[in-house]
Amino acid sequence: MPTDRRKYRLLKTYLLFLPDYGGLAMRAKFLCAVWTILLGSMGSNCAHAQGTVKDYERASFFQTGGHRKLVTFADVRPHWIEKSSRFWYRTANGTDARFVLVDPEKNTSGPAFDHQRLAEALKKASKHEYEAVKLPFEEFVFAKDEKAIQFNVEGKGWDCTLTDYVCKPTGDAQKRDRYENVSPDSRWAAFVRDHNLFLRSISTGQIVQLTSDGVASWDYATELPSLGMMVEQGAEELKQYAAVFWAPDSSKLVTYRIDSRNSGRFTSLQFVPPGQLRPKAFTYVYPLPGETLATAEPIIFELNSGKRISVKTPPLELQFQEGPAFEWFPDNKAFFYDYNSRGVKSIELRTVDVETGEQKVAIREQSEKYVDPGETQYRFLHGTGEIVWTSERDGWNHIYLYGQRANGAAAQLTSGPWTVHKIEFVDEKNRRVYFLAGGREKGEDPCQTHLYSVGLDGKGLILLTPENATHTASVSPDGAYFVDNFSRPDSPGASMLRRAKDGSERQALEKGDAGRLLATGWRFPEAFEGKSADGKEELYGLMWRPSNFDPSRKYPVVEHVYTGPQGYFVPKTFQAAFGRGGLQAVAELGFVVVMIDGRGTTGRSRAFHEYSYRNLGGAFEDHVAMIQQLAKKYPFVDAERVGIFGTSAGGYGAAHAMLVHPEFYKVGVTISGDHDARLDKAWWNELYQGYPVQSDYIEQSNVTMAGRLEGHLMIEHGDIDDNVHPAGTMRFVDALIKANRSFDMLFVPNMAHGEKDSYLARRRWDYFVQHLLGVEPPRNFEVKAAEQ
Repeated sequence: MPTDRRKYRLLKTYLLFLPDYGGLAMRAKFLCAVWTILLGSMGSNCAHAQGTVKDYERASFFQTGGHRKLVTFADVRPHWIEKSSRFWYRTANGTDARFVLVDPEKNTSGPAFDHQRLAEALKKASKHEYEAVKLPFEEFVFAKDEKAIQFNVEGKGWDCTLTDYVCKPTGDAQKRDRYENVSPDSRWAAFVRDHNLFLRSISTGQIVQLTSDGVASWDYATELPSLGMMVEQGAEELKQYAAVFWAPDSSKLVTYRIDSRNSGRFTSLQFVPPGQLRPKAFTYVYPLPGETLATAEPIIFELNSGKRISVKTPPLELQFQEGPAFEWFPDNKAFFYDYNSRGVKSIELRTVDVETGEQKVAIREQSEKYVDPGETQYRFLHGTGEIVWTSERDGWNHIYLYGQRANGAAAQLTSGPWTVHKIEFVDEKNRRVYFLAGGREKGEDPCQTHLYSVGLDGKGLILLTPENATHTASVSPDGAYFVDNFSRPDSPGASMLRRAKDGSERQALEKGDAGRLLATGWRFPEAFEGKSADGKEELYGLMWRPSNFDPSRKYPVVEHVYTGPQGYFVPKTFQAAFGRGGLQAVAELGFVVVMIDGRGTTGRSRAFHEYSYRNLGGAFEDHVAMIQQLAKKYPFVDAERVGIFGTSAGGYGAAHAMLVHPEFYKVGVTISGDHDARLDKAWWNELYQGYPVQSDYIEQSNVTMAGRLEGHLMIEHGDIDDNVHPAGTMRFVDALIKANRSFDMLFVPNMAHGEKDSYLARRRWDYFVQHLLGVEPPRNFEVKAAEQ
């Protein structure tokens, strides 16, 4: 029997001598016949060829979102009306949309307005055709005691009465300068000019200059800009929204001055700028791990007196772009903000007295490794001055209550081997906190979330959403009701209005339906679980199969990977799984597609989370173990032919998996990958890889390991990537060349971060079809939406 490599060469040779008549289908049949001769036992798998034009057409249907029109989602996003429990929402079934008004107290639900009359009124006023089921807006606000609604259509404002249905234009919705920051009382507009901060009286036009010493790279009220902003405006000197934070009564504002004079910078070259033949260069602040960071100095301005008050704090280090954010207390006497130390070894919640600029640290959370900002949330109880805070300090993310403005020790409100994901609402009147959490209900994926409430005394924990599904919730401003959206990847689920006190059902809102898509042969993604490589942890994944799935065949595996420690990434809801149309598209070509969350991701214990610390490349042993276990469970899963692709940290991961497990991953596509953490943004890498920078940065770099590449690897990166600079990719490419390793590359003009067009998706399809299936892909197939 010939070796695998000889088999492949023989197949290609036979294919070359096959006459061209009969097209791709004939060639595919011949290939299957030859494959049967060479491998004997695989003849049954040739009943349906893979990687054909028909497969590509089905893949194109999913890639372009055609499948969405065959499904009804049950995801209700309530727009609460003032501080009541009344709300409206918009629902759509793929072709039609409607607006629904709900009154929980009356237990009523109906059209928010007469859609037909509104469409006719808007048509009459605008001279444009509109349909009642396809109104040209997705959001509106009630006005004039709910006797009218206001909305925007293509930048124009409209006011439509709901009594006699007359629509009138209210002017250009964008007439006000988009870069001005208007005070809550609408009397003043803050703006930046020549690196300084100004105010303009909206009524008189009077200009007040608040600062005069601003210069380039040491300017006022201006965020550190990204490359994306520069490309959008076609210049390095930008117009930017004034970064000021107004007091609720508009009497004061807080802003900052950023010093980036000594900060590290990148230059990007846009090779094909619009309207220009020569390439265009952009230089911008982009701090790398261990480098000197830009700093911000917070400053308070009193409008009446013009008094300037500096906040008494050392300059705030900025670990990436943008700037700090501040939030005022309702009494206008103080504001608060959170600050992360270098490498996020600590997070401090700080309060500032606006009369003196004096600063106090209300809460300080610290760790030898890191405090994850994504797991640290807080809410102020303005009536009492208490603070609700989440922390992983006991080994699981739980809720704590601090006394008035954090005077005194914290009381732990929740505990146990389960994880709080999000604080949804704090009912100050009834002294209860509502939160999403996972892992508490037995027999469920621990990353499925339910809504719970608990008293601020730590007593009376209540499960409010019992269904075995992932729940998201929105609580009414009065704390009386909440909208519950729940589903699983294998169940479209429903939306329900429930009472907040006990979770009892008040009203069914919407129900999901995938019947029309199921009738085409499509099937739900399938959840699976298994053990980590060390056999100690339960891990979870999701698998997509082709619509023409045949359980008697063998399917190569394509893994879509992202292993970032800032979250978990396997979809847990129907809409999230369904939204991965690009993964179903890959499956349609003749693969099973999987996603897996290994150790090092969130949603579990702190120990599980910390597995990735100084070990961002170390999770792939879990992924290999999970795919091997899946293959043992399902004979149709071919663990001998495995490919992988991902973007950003997933781009690093796809290449890294091939380097650390070359015996397992045979084909890979890396997109916008951060292949060397030393050349990627300071904040993310210092937080999760570690600070200070140590030898693990070098040891886990794809550049360092380039010589281990054995399989087929395609590298994609864009010239104007505003997240991961292509310098890291080019160093990886240089290392591959020096190691004499073959690879393929697409360096794409005008591509920012990640694939943005169907051409690149098709090239990725071709790569897996050619190298995993061993089939010549349809030449120059064009991915486009099907005609309606």
